[in-house]
Amino acid sequence: MPNIQESKEPSFATQQFVNIDSINNGVIKLRGGAYRRILIVSGINFDLKSAEEQEMITSAFQGFLNSVDFTLQIFIHSRKINIDNYLRKVEERENQETNELLKNQIFEYREFIKSFVSQNAIMSKNFFVVVPLDPIRVSDTGAGLKSAVFGLFGKKKNEGDEKKQTEKEYLEQLDQRVGEVVDGLNQIGLRVVPLNDEELSELFYNLYNPSTIEKKVAQ
Repeated sequence: MPNIQESKEPSFATQQFVNIDSINNGVIKLRGGAYRRILIVSGINFDLKSAEEQEMITSAFQGFLNSVDFTLQIFIHSRKINIDNYLRKVEERENQETNELLKNQIFEYREFIKSFVSQNAIMSKNFFVVVPLDPIRVSDTGAGLKSAVFGLFGKKKNEGDEKKQTEKEYLEQLDQRVGEVVDGLNQIGLRVVPLNDEELSELFYNLYNPSTIEKKVAQ
């Protein structure tokens, strides 16, 4: 048995390299206080559309981009799919088949898939839109002056309550932006769904661990 010694090199948690403070109710809060929501968007087989339909889709998408008054990030997540498990199941089905004709057909199918995959990587693609909200932060001096001025004319708010109220307003504004994006993309014929906490965690895990994900066997 090999002698395994504990490494003395310093270890760094993955969280140190990720600019995410928290994920709650589908909202990503970054360390600097900014907010993000991520929407998964269906695709359109643009090449199968007629020239007139393509022109309408392009015009509608241009109109959508011109209608939003905030920045958007659009990205495509491509992931290589491992189909070893699928091929094993096909082979098991082949071994169980008693009809020689069907057995040969399954064998030929399995060999075709193996040959195809060896020359062409099987990829899955998902389309996402990131909706941002970057609150404008008032400096400490400005905040203190504002508190002093408004304190002369009314009851001073509790700092914790004021912070919660401000965050609530930010989240409402973010929801409004999400609604605008969903409505705009729906008009183009795209289906848009905001990611929940579990889906966001899975997405970031996939993004930061691509080699690990590729080793997972497709069901």
